[in-house]
Amino acid sequence: MVFIVFLLPLWGIVCMKLFMEVDFETVSALECFQFLTHTAVPRSISLVTSINSEEKVDAAPFGFLNIFDSYPAVVALGIGMKMDDSPKETVRNISDKAEFVINMVTEKLAENFFWTSFEYAPGKSELEAVELSAFPAISDVPPRITDSPVHLELRRISIQEIGFNRLIFGTIIHGGVDIEFYDTGSERILNDKVVPVGRVHGAEGYTRMHDLFEMESR
Repeated sequence: MVFIVFLLPLWGIVCMKLFMEVDFETVSALECFQFLTHTAVPRSISLVTSINSEEKVDAAPFGFLNIFDSYPAVVALGIGMKMDDSPKETVRNISDKAEFVINMVTEKLAENFFWTSFEYAPGKSELEAVELSAFPAISDVPPRITDSPVHLELRRISIQEIGFNRLIFGTIIHGGVDIEFYDTGSERILNDKVVPVGRVHGAEGYTRMHDLFEMESR
């Protein structure tokens, strides 16, 4: 629905703007998805590793996650349902085992990230399917993905069921970064060298984080 809004600035000039208004209580799930994935941009993405009931490593891509707090360090991860409305393996794994690892996705990893979203034969690891390797984490958690330069090792705080989705809160118990992408002087990750990848628009939109600028605080 389109609305005309009249704006009255302090200096008395009247201007007119057109807005497309969306009633989230009446639109379809697809329309909500399209609108939100075009407004909350860019979104952080990651490959999440977890351990299933057979003690095998699962790797899955997710684009609804954010840092919820820094101290204590908490991450919020949103995970939808499978096409048959059953919980995704990552949800089941984190529910059963509690631990999981968030592996940063870079430009180098973007294509592997995409291909891990597909269904593979039972018993076949996504890491094996997309030719990725892993190495042990520092904590007693699932392994880290080798080609990812930044890792967060987490322990589940809670899982909330909201509609058809699961909202997972996890506390960060350890973090690691490839020393190639870390400046020991400033104690900062060199994101201009890492080139993280994020999501924009719908299911096929991605962006590289390489155009950085700073503004001095007063």
